[in-house]
Amino acid sequence: MPDASRVLIVDDQEVNRAVLHALVAGAGFTPVLAASGEEARRLAVLAPPDIILLDIMMPGESGFTTLEKLKAEERTTDIPVILLSALDDTETKLAGFELGAVDYIAKPFETLEVLARLRTHLKLAEAYRSVIAAQAARLAQVRSAQEAMLVRPEDLPGAGFAVYARPVLEAGGDFYDVVVVGGGFGYFVADVAGHDLSASFVTSGLKMLLAQNAGPLHTPAETLKNMNRVLNAVLTGGAFVSATYAVLDRRARRLEVLCAGHLPPLLVTPGGRAELIQARGDLLGAFPGMVLRPVVRAVSPGERLFLCTDGLIESPLPGEASLSRGLGRLAEAALAAAGLPLPEAVAAVARALLPEGRKPADDVVLLGVEV
Repeated sequence: MPDASRVLIVDDQEVNRAVLHALVAGAGFTPVLAASGEEARRLAVLAPPDIILLDIMMPGESGFTTLEKLKAEERTTDIPVILLSALDDTETKLAGFELGAVDYIAKPFETLEVLARLRTHLKLAEAYRSVIAAQAARLAQVRSAQEAMLVRPEDLPGAGFAVYARPVLEAGGDFYDVVVVGGGFGYFVADVAGHDLSASFVTSGLKMLLAQNAGPLHTPAETLKNMNRVLNAVLTGGAFVSATYAVLDRRARRLEVLCAGHLPPLLVTPGGRAELIQARGDLLGAFPGMVLRPVVRAVSPGERLFLCTDGLIESPLPGEASLSRGLGRLAEAALAAAGLPLPEAVAAVARALLPEGRKPADDVVLLGVEV
């Protein structure tokens, strides 16, 4: 049998509290009493009720002030509040609704009306919670599907990579993939514009497009240009994708880097030098054609390449608002982790830029590659 709904009754008049207590308890609900707004807020934080009956005219903190403070507190903001008042003018009612009340009952009140409105708003709150739970379940399924399509280091042991990925929502808009390209591997990191659920669906399209266009028939530049033509045709409303694509031929010790409006990757040498590879290019999907300026360079065993999305460096510490400073912190962290095995190094870099307890403002992907 479900627990009885808890109703917090807030009124400075003892007789009003007693009447409402008897009414609420007689209907099978659990009444909780508060004689002031301050007491009500304290009780609501300690054990959030299912609904609040709140008197407006109280000495000290008025019901309006209490309501405003309840809505400003994360733990109480979603609790439905029904206002009670002898003031029955339209202006007072509108003021209450603007502050977040769900209903208004004029004093002296009819007991049947109070019960009817209580039941209505408790049902609405339960329905809302059910909708949220259903949406969360669907998002969890999307996230599971999204994680299932991501390649893992053990799937391609010869690719020599490690990854840290953290979506801001249940399903993220940042994406990475590793593909076989001729005698080497291609490493792809992308950021889909937007943070809603639609961004997560674009990522599945990116995986398909990369698989279809990366291979011996196409140069890395042709791969991105082919992907761009498709994305430009299907993305709407100014949507776009930024991406970095690095192709490493280990036998030839040759690295080619292409950036489509994305952060430059970082190359770290065993000798303690960090270098941003400044390839340039247009965003994917923004224009029918795109211009790319790849960078090709020789690499040596032991060097490491780090590709990331901007969520990793967009949560700066106080006073660290610039992008260049964020990239500088990335270089410092990568150099500090140079003596660690690659998986541990990637984890250490992520911890350094996103200390425990600090939630990123955006999705995060950090992909490390060892030559």
